[in-house]
Amino acid sequence: MKNIEKHKYVRIGTVQSKSFCSTEENIAETEKQIKKAAQQGAQIICLQELFSSRYFCYTQAHSHFQLAESIPEGNTTARLQKLSATLNVVIIASLFEERAPGIYHNATVVIDADGAYLGKYRKNHIPDDPGFNEKFYFAPGDTGYQVFNTKFAKIGVLICWDQWFPEAARITALMGAEIIFFPTAIGWDVTEKIDAVNQEQYEAWKIIQRSHAIANGVHVVVVNRTGTEEGTRFWGGSFVANPFGTMLYEAQHDVSETKTIEIDLEQNRKYREVWHFLRDRRIDTYSPITKKYLDFCTQTKQN
Repeated sequence: MKNIEKHKYVRIGTVQSKSFCSTEENIAETEKQIKKAAQQGAQIICLQELFSSRYFCYTQAHSHFQLAESIPEGNTTARLQKLSATLNVVIIASLFEERAPGIYHNATVVIDADGAYLGKYRKNHIPDDPGFNEKFYFAPGDTGYQVFNTKFAKIGVLICWDQWFPEAARITALMGAEIIFFPTAIGWDVTEKIDAVNQEQYEAWKIIQRSHAIANGVHVVVVNRTGTEEGTRFWGGSFVANPFGTMLYEAQHDVSETKTIEIDLEQNRKYREVWHFLRDRRIDTYSPITKKYLDFCTQTKQN
């Protein structure tokens, strides 16, 4: 069995980037930023959602399937494995996965600090909204929720739209994740000119993820893309929150930014021992959550 080191303090690297037009430019720039984070002392480095290309889901185009690659056999995974081993860092990388012709996933690979491929998580919740036509490209994930024993910490990974669903974060935390990472691609519609609407959306995005940290007593790391692509101004704002939702770091909206933040994993225990959300869960009352919707009138008649 692989020996997992126990660390109290872990340094997290976040790579928030604007995208170039070519895949090679994006990968080369990302490799440069990974090296920068490693120079800052990062031990676990998270990239944004679908980092190797521009966000192609703004429209439905069959030509975009050419961007997909197999995991872990693809070139991008191999390049990141080599870089990870050279720098002694864990890399969390979101990729467009070709599972088989006609079957594609939005997936994230986790590579340990020795370059070993630890596995992948396939995005479970797939949005279908104007500018975010992901159901056209991605089959729903079937890996189940995943936790990975890396050299520096036990981590969980969820992807973008997953971040709005408390059940996903809860299950990942119950599986033992000390940190939950969210590679993300989200932003404002460029035609929305009402600042209050834009700000409300951004604040809701932060609140829901900070609430996952609080409810589960874990650190949360969110890495979003930035820059304007087609009809979306990606709002950046990557952040790290401690297990009570306190913001330890928050990136700017409109600039590429690579940052390393040290977190204290002992805080997970501290907050869980003071705020007993996990202890006081009434799992015997939660079976209705597996229903799509609960009709009050039907429930009343049955009672």
